[in-house]
Amino acid sequence: MASLEKEKSLQEIMARLGVREEDIIEKFIRAQGHGGQNVNKVSTCVYLCHLPTGIEVKCQKERSQAQNRYCARQLLLEKIERAILGKLSKEQKRIEKIRRQKRRRSRRAKLKILESKRLHGAKKLSRASVRGVEDVT
Repeated sequence: MASLEKEKSLQEIMARLGVREEDIIEKFIRAQGHGGQNVNKVSTCVYLCHLPTGIEVKCQKERSQAQNRYCARQLLLEKIERAILGKLSKEQKRIEKIRRQKRRRSRRAKLKILESKRLHGAKKLSRASVRGVEDVT
């Protein structure tokens, strides 16, 4: 079972997004894949559907049903947040940040960088010539 802190944080996110527990359909399905007897006997896979948005989520990451319920709710809330907030969501902010990083620099910014490189190169050249004179004597 998820800790009380995790449950409380989920409740806060649900309240912030306006998601009510009554709007969520929850079903338990037998999981597939590895797990042996546990998978064959217990319905550990959790299916959630948010009625107002129509967003559906299945989760079978863990062996326990309680942990899968928590994970499924977390995934559902992330999807709802992406759908409702759009540009303001964390995922969109991350994508926008990468886009800004990859964007080409303006001509002015390029010139500024090149000028600082030239100054740095001149500084290193002046040091090299002083060292060369000291080595000869």
